[in-house]
Amino acid sequence: QLQASGGGLVQAGGSLRLSCAASGSILSINGMGWYRQAPGKQRELAATITSGGSTNYADSVKGRFTISRDNAKNTVYLQMDGLKAEDTAVYYCNANILPVSGSTRYYWGQGTQVTVSS
Repeated sequence: QLQASGGGLVQAGGSLRLSCAASGSILSINGMGWYRQAPGKQRELAATITSGGSTNYADSVKGRFTISRDNAKNTVYLQMDGLKAEDTAVYYCNANILPVSGSTRYYWGQGTQVTVSS
């Protein structure tokens, strides 16, 4: 239902752009977001965006990451600039989806690895 891509290995100070596309019989998508989980740590919010485009960022990424979405493509993006070693984590996309058949619920993507070398 959610397919994430764009992770990889980058040097500190570099940039990456993550994408996450929702597929299937979708009636509408409400909030979308990116979460991340570093080794040995709990999953934490990185950024979210509402259907209307309002955004919210974790303090640790504010000013460096930009979340956006293309509603026509049912896709959410995370532009990550000024990457730091502490941004190394598996990044998961999340979306609140109303399917054609069924009720609204949250879906998770499979995760994409981001590794920042110092």
